[in-house]
Amino acid sequence: MTIDDVLVRMGWGTASDLDVAPLGGGITNLNFRVRASGRSYVVRIPGKDSLRLGIDRDREHACTIAAASSGVSPEVVAFFEDAGVLVTRFVDGRALTTEEIARPETLRRVARTIRRYHGGPGFPGTFSPFRAVEEYLAFASPRGAPLPERFDWMLQQARRLEAALGNPPVLRPCHNDLLLANWLDDGQHLWLLDWEYAAMGDICFDLGNFAAHHQLSDKAEHAVLAAYFASRLPVPDYVLARLKLMRIISDLREAMWAMVQVTISDLDYDFMAYGRKHFDRYVFELMAPRLETWLEQVAASPSGTTYL
Repeated sequence: MTIDDVLVRMGWGTASDLDVAPLGGGITNLNFRVRASGRSYVVRIPGKDSLRLGIDRDREHACTIAAASSGVSPEVVAFFEDAGVLVTRFVDGRALTTEEIARPETLRRVARTIRRYHGGPGFPGTFSPFRAVEEYLAFASPRGAPLPERFDWMLQQARRLEAALGNPPVLRPCHNDLLLANWLDDGQHLWLLDWEYAAMGDICFDLGNFAAHHQLSDKAEHAVLAAYFASRLPVPDYVLARLKLMRIISDLREAMWAMVQVTISDLDYDFMAYGRKHFDRYVFELMAPRLETWLEQVAASPSGTTYL
C-alpha cells in the first residue's frame, strides 16, 4: 500500500488543506505526516519483510491502543489490517537529544512514563530477548548474515545469562525498543512511539534496554530505578542486577536484529555497522568485573517477587 492509497481510503484526497510530508528517523518503515481537514496524523507503512523482524502488525495495533489508554502513546485513528498500515494522531512534540535524555529530571520523567504502561492494560503476546536472538539467527544465518568469529561463544554467554535470570516474576506490558527516536516531548508530557515489538514481558528488559540504548552510567541507572520504585525504596540489589543482565542481552538482540536487516532491507542505512556496534558493546559488557556478582544476585532473588 502506498501513501496515495492511504489518502484515498481515509477520505483525505479531497481535503482543501491536504499536506503530506515524509517523516525521517525510521530505519524499518515509511512514515508520513498528513494534514487534512484541520487535523494532523502520522501514517506508518510497514517496511519490506518486517515480519522477519518479529513484528506482528495486529499485535502492534492492539498494543498501541492499550498504551494510548495509559496516556503514553498517540491515539490510534485507523488500522488497515490487510496492509499493516497504522494511522495515529500527530503529537506536536520534539525529539529529545542524547544529552537531554540522560539528565536527572528527564530520567525521572522517563521512569514515570515507563511505569504508567507497565501498570496499564495488558498487551497480547509475550516477548523474550533470548527467543528473539534465536529467531533472528535462524533466519539470518542461512542467508549469509556476517556473524562475528566469536559468535558461538556469544551464544553460550547468552544462555548463561538466561539461566541466571530464570523466568520473570510477573509479566507486564513492555515496549521493548526504547531508543531515542521513539521518545517525544510536548513540553509537559513524554510520549512513546512505535510499539512494534511490544508484548508482555520482563520490566527489567525495558529498563535495561533503555539503559543500553542511552549508555547510562551507574548513577543514571540508579536514578531511573529510584524514580520507578519511588514508593518501594531502597531498590533491592537483585533488581539492579537484573537490569544489568538485561542491558547486556539487549545489545545482542539489537545486533541480531541488524543481521536480519542486512538480509532483507532495501533502505539506505548501514545495518552492518549498526550490528558491529552492538556486537562490540555486548562483548564489552560481558567483560564487566561485576558480572559474576550480578549473576549470583539474580540467581538468588526471592521467588514470588513482584515488581509493582
